[in-house]
This record gives sequence, structure tokens and C-alpha cells, in this order.
Amino acid sequence: MNPTSSDRLLDSLSESSTLSARIPLVVLSHLRWGFVFQRPQHLLTRLARHFDIFFVEEPVYVDDVPRMHRTGRFAQVEVLTPHTRERTPGFSNGQLEAMKPLIAEFMAERGIAEPIVWLYTPMALPLVADMEPRAVIYDCMDDLASFKFAPPELVAREAELMAIADVVTTGGPSLYEARKDRHPNIHCLPSAVDVEHFAPRNLDGSAPEAQVAAELHRTMAHPRLGFFGVIDERLDLALVAGLADRRPDWQIVMVGPVVKIDPATLPQRPNIRWVGMQSYEALPHHLSHWDVCLLPFALNEATRFISPTKTLEYLAGGKPVVSTPIHDVVSLYGPAVRIGAGADEFVHCIEQALAESPEERADWRVRAQAMVDSCTWDGTAAQIAGLLRPYAPSPQARPIPAAPREHSSAPHAAGLAASLVAVPTLTEVVTLPAPN
Repeated sequence: MNPTSSDRLLDSLSESSTLSARIPLVVLSHLRWGFVFQRPQHLLTRLARHFDIFFVEEPVYVDDVPRMHRTGRFAQVEVLTPHTRERTPGFSNGQLEAMKPLIAEFMAERGIAEPIVWLYTPMALPLVADMEPRAVIYDCMDDLASFKFAPPELVAREAELMAIADVVTTGGPSLYEARKDRHPNIHCLPSAVDVEHFAPRNLDGSAPEAQVAAELHRTMAHPRLGFFGVIDERLDLALVAGLADRRPDWQIVMVGPVVKIDPATLPQRPNIRWVGMQSYEALPHHLSHWDVCLLPFALNEATRFISPTKTLEYLAGGKPVVSTPIHDVVSLYGPAVRIGAGADEFVHCIEQALAESPEERADWRVRAQAMVDSCTWDGTAAQIAGLLRPYAPSPQARPIPAAPREHSSAPHAAGLAASLVAVPTLTEVVTLPAPN
């Protein structure tokens, strides 16, 4: 397989003397590394080729001596979980005070000085000053204040973070539009996709995950409709139930962990299967058994700014997609996704997808694949590496090329508003190698 331009770009970053000193990058995250493999894991495993990355999760309570538990290295990312005697959840004030000495001790032990600090949650902001960072990065992948059980101080703390951050990135155009006037160096970097992971041609039927998926679907009739992702307050459970009731001959497969909602509230129907959490490796195998993929999100405050990563993953798997009218899905992927508001429209869109002729499906595949190919995690990671370039100098620094123009934020996908600000590139300074 010939390397892509993003592959060559990331390799050139690794070979550059600019990052030869391996600048430390400390990540403070409300999401656990071992939960769902999503935006943080995709970006950080790629950036670990250039930085020493330390991923600090939310703390957990222990009735023992407080310590920094080192889970291990995952693709060169070192995962750290503070163990404290504080019972309050998340990055609460009590936890922050308990975490500070653990982080300081770890940094002193490892000789970590002047790191780049990367935040996924504003709640961790009070930890930053003591680290004496060379730069602060805020990757705003969600509007956390609109989520269920959000801490009341989150809004004010995000305002403080926006005031001190050197770089802000957003996970989609709606988040960008809501925050673009609050920071001078903000960039829209919508979630992307690992194309090769979901491409049907790469599926190994002998893999254990393939066999588990095949057994689950073995006795299931067609058509099969599927969803994978976190099952929480963002899903429209009434829509899922309405879909099952209107078409009892359709089989609905719901893959993912149930979070923040009572599992007893999940609609139970003979044609709905709640599969539970599956590994990232297993997702393409489940996807391969479905006829249509679903994005049955509710339209509420919790979904106002979401930009579902799974949209491109579905498309990369070669499956038609039906979604409720989520803003970022419509603006980014509208030409390749059917949109239905309410159960009746949703059913109609699924019927249209199932009734496509071979010619119509082939035409759709061309549009969908072009969208997928323009939105890779390698390209997004390369853009971020370019944004971090000013904060990772060395005495013999050479310019680091940024991502090719096709990965800039404005033309990231068909339908993305032209008003979005593109990530600055250094292509005027550095000429990328010609494709092989």
C-alpha cells in the first residue's frame, strides 16, 4: 500500500530535529482511556510519534495511601490514574487538591518540565498553573455544560480556560460557531475516521471479533439496522421504540455501554437487541452485518453541539446512514446521509435506503468515499502537530509542514460552511514530497 500524504507528513515530523527532544505533553481528561476509543485516543496515539504523552484520567477513590497509578503504555501513551481518598467525583475541588501533589511528584520523578498541557475538560484547569506549561491547548470536543450531571461551575471554568489557552480546537462546526469569537487562535477540526480500520476489504473473518459478531447475527433476519456508541441521554429512546413498533420485521441492534441513564428505561421489544459495550476492534465486524446504520439522536441541549464520530465510521464501512437532524451531521455529511425528524420520517428514510438500486448505491458510495477520504485522523493529527509547532522549538529547528490544504477546517467535508477558519499551513515554506 502506498503511503498517503498524511503518512509522509507525520513521518517527516518524526524525522525532524524540531521534536528530537520529545516535548512532554500532559493531557487532562474526563474520559477514561479504556472506555470508548474515540477522538482523544485517535489523536494522541498519532501525536505520540512526536511527543512524550502522559494521559491523566479522572481520579478514583481508594481506602489506602494516595498514589498515581500507572496503567501502562498504549501506543506510546502513558495512562495515569490518580488514586485518592477523596470521594467526590471527577475533577471536583476536593479531588483537585488531592491530585496536585500526586502530579507534582510524578513530574519530578520523571523529570517533566515545561510540558504542553492539553485539556479535554475545563474542570481540570486549576491543575495547570503548578505544571508551569509552555503552552495550554483546549480540545473542545463537546459542550460538557449541557450534559447530564454537569458541574455547576463548568461554564465559568471554561471561560477562564478560553482566556488563558494558547490554542483552542473544536470537534465540529457548531462548537466552533458558538466559540469562535471567544478566542483569537481557534480552529474547527471535526472528528475524522480511521479509514483502513472500517474498510470492508480489510475485515478478517477468522478474527475472534468477527466470529462473535457473526454468531450474534446468525439467526437474525434482514433487514438489520445498527447503532454503535455510548447509550445515554443523547439518544432518542422513544424514536428507537417507535421504529421497532412501526416495523416489527426490522431487526435493530444497539451496541454500546449504557451511561448516566437507568438501563431499565431502555425500550424492550422482540426486534431490539441491546448488545452492550464492544471493543473498537469489534465494531467493523458488527457493522458488516447491518443493512442501514442509525444515528437516532434526540434533539435537546445535550445534542445541540455534538458531531458524531460514528457518522464517518459508518460511511467508511460502506453502509447507508439515517440520522435525525443533528446540526453537524447535516452541515458536514448531508450529501451522504438521509435525515429524518420523528419516527415516521425516520422509517421513510430507512425504506429509501433499503430500496436503492445497484446504480443508486454505487453513486452514493462514490460520494461517501470521497467524504471519508478527506477526513482522516492522520490528517487531523498532522494539523494539530502544525498548531503545536510554535511551542516545541529546538536550537536546530526546521520548519514542520502542516497538513495538506484538503485537510484544512474550511473544506473538511462537503457541506461545511465556508465561513469556518482554515488551520494555517506552512506549505509556502515547505514543499511536501510528491506522491509515490
